[in-house]
Amino acid sequence: GDILNNYLRTDGVWLLSRNKQVYKTNNEKECAEKCEAERNLNCRAFLFTRKKLQCITLAENAKMTVMFSSTDAVLYEKKIYLVQCRRGIGKDYRGMEAKTRRGIPCQKWAEKTPHKPNYTPEKYPSAGLDENYCRNPDSDENGPWCYTTDPATRFDYCNILECEDQVTHTEEGECIRCNGEDYHGEVSRTESGLECQRWDAQEPHLHAFTPKHFPDKDLKMNYCRNPDGELRPWCFTTSPTKRWEYCNIPYCNPVTSTTPPQISDLGSQCLSGKGEDYRGRIAITESGNACQHWNMQSPHKHGWIPNRYPCKGLEENYCRNPDGEKRPWCYTINSKIRWEYCAIPHCDGTEQGTAGMSNVPVQVPLSEECYQGTGQSYRGTTSVTVSGKKCQAWNSMFPHRHEKTPDRFPNADLRDNYCRNPDGDSSPWCFTTDPNTSWEYCNLKRCDD
Repeated sequence: GDILNNYLRTDGVWLLSRNKQVYKTNNEKECAEKCEAERNLNCRAFLFTRKKLQCITLAENAKMTVMFSSTDAVLYEKKIYLVQCRRGIGKDYRGMEAKTRRGIPCQKWAEKTPHKPNYTPEKYPSAGLDENYCRNPDSDENGPWCYTTDPATRFDYCNILECEDQVTHTEEGECIRCNGEDYHGEVSRTESGLECQRWDAQEPHLHAFTPKHFPDKDLKMNYCRNPDGELRPWCFTTSPTKRWEYCNIPYCNPVTSTTPPQISDLGSQCLSGKGEDYRGRIAITESGNACQHWNMQSPHKHGWIPNRYPCKGLEENYCRNPDGEKRPWCYTINSKIRWEYCAIPHCDGTEQGTAGMSNVPVQVPLSEECYQGTGQSYRGTTSVTVSGKKCQAWNSMFPHRHEKTPDRFPNADLRDNYCRNPDGDSSPWCFTTDPNTSWEYCNLKRCDD
């Protein structure tokens, strides 16, 4: 396979490292070969700069030193040094555990006191005998071990969990409610048994769901989560051929009754915030269109099916906000108008809608509702496509997963679900909230037309 498959790639970062070697190479693969062949240090990672074609092999990775941004650099970290659990007898364990199962600090492999070692970095250069980390250079069936700093105890084994055990012992008793959007457990395998990719990693799958950009979604380690309102918790997988998959986590209280909950018992009857907890009975849009029933697919097909989202309050044809929009909305029974916002009374007594918007500042001038050239400079707030479909938010991966994210296109102003042209297309466009239509151009005219 490709030598780069052994590395975790992160774009646009730099590591502060004192122990390094600098080379001239043509590409990342050549740089990886330098790292593999490195004898001046134990190469845990390397940096490659695209403009200078500079290769820097490093003795540290992001777990061991400071990382900061650098637009031209790409960091590659050896995956073997990022795994903190052991597989099998742990011969390839390269974690940073440095004490025995009894808590005694380990002796450095290169030192000769208090114990003269048989296994040293010079004799076994490929065994990862750096610092005083637990290792298994002799394929001991009991797993990684180390020489101890206790003169009375020459060596002892280290207490390092097997990677499989880390999953199974945490899954016991864990369950989800509704769609599992508030799940904070530690299940880290998919329903087919694939190991989850870390949320702060971009290999093998590039994605936008990073802890930095979704700080309130608890995207820890590689634990299954539901940051985008999917049917249930999921994760990106470590298999290059399977981008993502749901996780097999049982429901805490399976719904056995077919009787829907009383609307008056759930949520708010007025608008507060974005109205995600609104559970009132208003079923008409702000322009007077009647709402389409959520369990109907006519005149508009959609993915917000009530039995898939039992906690979103999708009863009858009442206005709701299941996707974190600006305020409650609904699909309309007008075949020419796919969806519209609803006029919901504010909890403080004012009315939300066109009649109550006089004090709301206009975000952009009317001149912004047309675009110049190909529309790469368009910064208006139109969020409807040419066929009337609602735009999907740029930082959302539902219903369509994509790579046109705000962090990857920082100069494209990918705010909310506004029409934009981040990739130099012929005019502004957006991903749509229609599961059957990935994207469409927006309902905008050129200014010179």
